[in-house]
Amino acid sequence: MNFEWFVCRRYLQAKRRQGFISLISFISVAGVAIGVMALIIVLAVMTGFTNELRSKILGINAHIIVQKYGGQIDNYQKTAAEIRRIPGVKATTPYIFTQVMITSDRGGTGAILRGIDPNSAAQALRLGKYIKGCKLQDLTGPAGGQPGRRLPGIILGSDLARQLRVYHNDKVRLMSNSGPLTPIGILPRIKTCRVLGIFKSGMYEYDSAMAFVSLATAQNFLKLGKKVNGIEVRLNDIYQARNISLEIQKRLGLNYISRDWMQMNKNLFSALELEKTALAIIVALVVIVAAFNIVSTLIMVVMEKSKDIAILKAMGATAAQIRKVFIYEGLVIGLTGTICGLIGGITACRLLARYHFIKLPDVYPISTLPVELNSGDIIMISVGAIIITLLATLYPSWQAARID
Repeated sequence: MNFEWFVCRRYLQAKRRQGFISLISFISVAGVAIGVMALIIVLAVMTGFTNELRSKILGINAHIIVQKYGGQIDNYQKTAAEIRRIPGVKATTPYIFTQVMITSDRGGTGAILRGIDPNSAAQALRLGKYIKGCKLQDLTGPAGGQPGRRLPGIILGSDLARQLRVYHNDKVRLMSNSGPLTPIGILPRIKTCRVLGIFKSGMYEYDSAMAFVSLATAQNFLKLGKKVNGIEVRLNDIYQARNISLEIQKRLGLNYISRDWMQMNKNLFSALELEKTALAIIVALVVIVAAFNIVSTLIMVVMEKSKDIAILKAMGATAAQIRKVFIYEGLVIGLTGTICGLIGGITACRLLARYHFIKLPDVYPISTLPVELNSGDIIMISVGAIIITLLATLYPSWQAARID
């Protein structure tokens, strides 16, 4: 053990003549620990919330949407096959998207009608895990227990079904203003469907407005023939969406537009990232306050040990060695607090993730507090706390080195 560590250890183990200094040292360790622990929990919750929200959005929607300028896609099978030849593309599915009025015997409301191909949608989307009462494939044929069903099936968002006050096997009517023009005005298109199941994602904007029918039903209702509004694309790696979207645009030409999930949800995820950064800065102030406690502690130790420092210098200790003694002492306080904070923060996050004992109100799209530890965040917090602690030791150690 070198000289500096030996003296540092003796100072840390020795009983203070002023008990107040020991109390301040304990408060400094506790402050660093609480700050590190709070930072880990806050960043883990924000990371979990962002990832959970992304998972829900990308479960309902694909990673890339391809549309045609000025209208529908005619030969969508050929276009989809061209897209699937691009490396990194996992699956494609056509879709029809339109605004309609949905009515029942008990009420009516506006909604978004989404026509999907159940077979390809099962590969390109993750809708199945949000649907209760039926399977996605039931949209194209008689549902279980309903042999020979003649009415086309429809799956309603949970809040939309609640507004209409309809249940499984009830009838609803779709109305669209895209009907033919007559001398008395535009005649609405009307189609009756039977409710097969309920869609519940936990996100109000989807659950309150989304209704799903088969692609053939939507094409027949809107008189589109074999046309579709666009093609949804699922990728092997969601973070390659930007590059693959550009490649799709390049292959299909200027008549098509390709947009990835990051472009379509840019404002939402930018706001979440900004909120995460702001919270991290605010909570980091706890660590900075603890650093000031370390400064106070070391200054008081320097004042208490001024005679000892003078004796050490008389025995040949250099100013650099004295400086290192107090830097090491401050680092020990900071490291102790950081390690305690890491243990506390990681333990708290694991408990929250496992037992979900914090429930969120219904206004949030997630029922329990999502927690996801990120090794990069943990390393950044640990290194940041140690650097702040190191900076806090510079002035007291400089003062100690000046004592003669």
